[in-house]
Amino acid sequence: MDKIGFASFGSKAKPYVLTVAVQFGFAGAVIFSMASFNIGMSRFVFIVYRNIIAAITLAPFAWFFERKVRPKMTISVFLQIMALAFLEPVIDQGFTFLGMQYTSASFTSIMLNTVPSITFFLAVIFRIERVNIKQIRSIAKVIGTIVTFGGALLMTIYKGPPIHLFYTPNTTHHHAGSHDTQTLKHWVSGTLFILLGCSAWSSFIIIQSITLKKYPAEMSLSTLICFVGALQSSVVALVAEHHSGARVWALGWDFRLYGPLFTGIVTSGITYYVQGLVLQSRGPVFFTAFNPLCMIITCALGSFLFGEQLHLGSIIGAVIIAMGLYSVVWGKAKDYASANTTMKPTETQQLSITSSDHV
Repeated sequence: MDKIGFASFGSKAKPYVLTVAVQFGFAGAVIFSMASFNIGMSRFVFIVYRNIIAAITLAPFAWFFERKVRPKMTISVFLQIMALAFLEPVIDQGFTFLGMQYTSASFTSIMLNTVPSITFFLAVIFRIERVNIKQIRSIAKVIGTIVTFGGALLMTIYKGPPIHLFYTPNTTHHHAGSHDTQTLKHWVSGTLFILLGCSAWSSFIIIQSITLKKYPAEMSLSTLICFVGALQSSVVALVAEHHSGARVWALGWDFRLYGPLFTGIVTSGITYYVQGLVLQSRGPVFFTAFNPLCMIITCALGSFLFGEQLHLGSIIGAVIIAMGLYSVVWGKAKDYASANTTMKPTETQQLSITSSDHV
């Protein structure tokens, strides 16, 4: 393969490599977060530290690398940053972590696969994604979205018998393995909380792709989102934990420190930046279509490390969701192939966000 061919291959493979790497980061975030909560760390405090660490980590790089290309801040962009910070650090992280505590890390990672369907639906509403019922690829995306939603709905209403991926004698009872009525109520509530978090995450991805058109400085934008998110989540934490005193803010040489460090640096820091790069080149639906990889990694680690049980309903739902996501990915791949054959490179880049051929 000559240099030109290798460069072309590298350019095509880059979005896939980056997105796969991000999924490993997401899986690690779920595992580290659950480990922090299992030792009693408040999820409100966790979110604050996570975003403070992310902002501190990203700020020097954003200042140095983007000081010459960073656009001026406008009221419109500032309001969008406020909305992004509220959607992701406050709403998404808050409710997803609450749902995780009611269910399990493995179940949460499976439910996160609803994000592509919700993102596709929102992208159509905001006209970022267009649907042409005369095209097979558009029909595939619509059917995939419906199938994915059906898989998530099945997981909500049907649990089934428990299934161990890895046997461990110290299986925790934190997951939905209990059979009492109160635990069942928590399971349903946790599922709804996770879905609310997924909706907020999808909204975040859509608005981020729009904001990047006005403020094309991915690292600076990520830093500002984390900083504002830390401020907003601090207010929530102070109100929610006012009765706990200063001890709830204490850190230690355990997952009360390791969890915020990993999720702050890798997930809220590096991931936001990499996500921005992928969104600009391939769009929001492509990015979220790789969530099943996070599910596989998290389920394996959750079962091995925490002794979590998956249930038959979760397995069946995960298979259905994966089938739906494959349909969406296939449709997006056809979109991108069509864009490359019908447009000039500069035109494709300009339309990467605003048309159905953006991914």
